[in-house]
Amino acid sequence: MTDRRVDEVAPVLAVGASGTVGRHVGLQLAATGVRARTLTPRALLDPQSLEAAAQGVGAVLLGWPFPTAEGAAEAVGVLAREVGRVVFLASARPGPPEGEIEAMLAGSGVRHTVLRAHGFAAALQWAEEIRGGGVVRGYGGAARLNPVDERDVAAVAVRALVEDGHDGARYVLTGPESPTQAEQVGIIGRAAGRRVTWEEIPRESARRRLCAAGRPPAAVDGILDLVQARIAAPEPATTTVQDLTGHPARSFRAWAADHAALFR
Repeated sequence: MTDRRVDEVAPVLAVGASGTVGRHVGLQLAATGVRARTLTPRALLDPQSLEAAAQGVGAVLLGWPFPTAEGAAEAVGVLAREVGRVVFLASARPGPPEGEIEAMLAGSGVRHTVLRAHGFAAALQWAEEIRGGGVVRGYGGAARLNPVDERDVAAVAVRALVEDGHDGARYVLTGPESPTQAEQVGIIGRAAGRRVTWEEIPRESARRRLCAAGRPPAAVDGILDLVQARIAAPEPATTTVQDLTGHPARSFRAWAADHAALFR
């Protein structure tokens, strides 16, 4: 693997990317001397704004935070014309609209890399229940989801943004271990110094809760399908983080210790 950068001066544009991962990408790019620009997700639906922001950019970190692929063809078209490379952040099991956007990127001819990950930061959804009564209610306590630290996702993203050799790659990013959701809750409790337990609820109850929180029904079904699949067949951990960055992926215990204050 080469360390030669695509462009020593051209900045990187982050648009629509997860705030947690995007923030770490910005910090890590700054440490390498590469400037980063950010753009609000709504700009993805405004081709003129996206085109203006992409001027002079060497690469783009792209997320798609919307429930459908409406407007994605126009956005991908702009990026294919204006930038040299796109790194697309996707979920561990891309469904609509992410799968559609992957196909658009492949058909556009732009050099691109796809990162597939289920981030540790997803555990922040439990923070309110942990801070409150110490009981987390959810579906699939036995599911092993192979979460990965957002800092490790960012480190791989930075490599793909500034190095050659990643075009066309689909990288599956995981942590070094596969704790169940119930085990993750216990790990957070120990890190925060609190007694925390998992309470299993039916899938339909979990679906109603997630939809009531404002998540699109299609996205909720995708999340629950992933959880159900990981109960039956946990996905093996990958070594992609270490292979690409040279350091082992961080454990969930390390993440929980670093973020314990958020659960107190």
